Amino acid sequence: MTFQALLVSKDEEAAAVLTPLLARCGVAVASCGYPESMCRLTEEKFDSVIVDFDDPHSASLVLQNASQTTSGVKAVTVALLSDKTKVRNVFGAGANFILYKPIDAEQAEASLRAATALIKRERRRSFRVPVQVPIQLQVQDGPPLEGILLDLSEDGMDVLAAQPLCPGATISVHFNLPDSDTEIQACGELAWASPNGQAGVRFIDLSESLRATLKTWVAANAPEIPPPDPEPVSQCTLTDLSLGGCYVETESPFPERSGITLCLNAEDVEVQAEGTVRVMHPGFGMGIEFAARTTDERAQVARFIGFLTSRPGMLPALQITPRILAAGDQYNPPDSPPKEELDDPLLELLRSHETLNQEEFLQKLREQRNSEEVTSA
Repeated sequence: MTFQALLVSKDEEAAAVLTPLLARCGVAVASCGYPESMCRLTEEKFDSVIVDFDDPHSASLVLQNASQTTSGVKAVTVALLSDKTKVRNVFGAGANFILYKPIDAEQAEASLRAATALIKRERRRSFRVPVQVPIQLQVQDGPPLEGILLDLSEDGMDVLAAQPLCPGATISVHFNLPDSDTEIQACGELAWASPNGQAGVRFIDLSESLRATLKTWVAANAPEIPPPDPEPVSQCTLTDLSLGGCYVETESPFPERSGITLCLNAEDVEVQAEGTVRVMHPGFGMGIEFAARTTDERAQVARFIGFLTSRPGMLPALQITPRILAAGDQYNPPDSPPKEELDDPLLELLRSHETLNQEEFLQKLREQRNSEEVTSA
């Protein structure tokens, strides 16, 4: 499957480096200038938009236009940037990834691998099978509702409810898989809703077995072959770990606010955790806040930390797979300790990173490590 990218730049050298790199990732490139890009983004669908920030105002307008797509697939955005001091501004304008100019082919390829993984994931999320079966719905603390399931994917569904629903609300669903005796009970978040009762539901907290069931059903009933699963990023090193989050050094970090699944393995001990990328340093690393929605999930992380503490010098194997381009801030479990009781300097640093540039952040990270070494000595 070939994906489509729009490159908005006058820099012929950058285009000459990026085009073959993207081709190796299975991404075809169409190039144009700033004015033409506005029309093309309106008339065509692109999986990725790459824009040069040599003209910051025009580039920001391109990213704004790219974010207003109605196709249901979020375009993964990449900014080309010469001035590294403008990183926070460019992220604020809507860029998911940043490539520094002049383009270094090796560093660009590492970032584009992560970008392509997210493109695949967004395609899979939007790949839905049309159906029409009854469904029972219940918004949190509300009465049961009848509805019709309109389409289904491994990550979510579209429904038509008997009355309008409220975006952002938590909802439980119960239905039978079409042409199957399998009952599905799941929780979700209302990603969008219209006044006529139609709404989009994004699943949350799916068990591995239920996710596998949905994935198998979608593959068997889809009118065409779904996009492939993204490959995990395995070339990464865990440098900092706490109950609330971690920092990972990698040339292929995922964007801020993206949702990931992290798998840590040391000897025979393995832990899987979902999280949100809170800070991303292009070409260097990312800080991840764990979801830890339940007491059991936090206990798993605590046991893993205890295991590593008992074996000084051990570095766990690590794989990170993208789950969603924009995870939002849904990680606030009802049974989590109040913030004032959660003594987690790493998590506090991750949440306050926007006031710090990369060097300042990494300096505070080093200070935390030194403080912990002194405390444990």
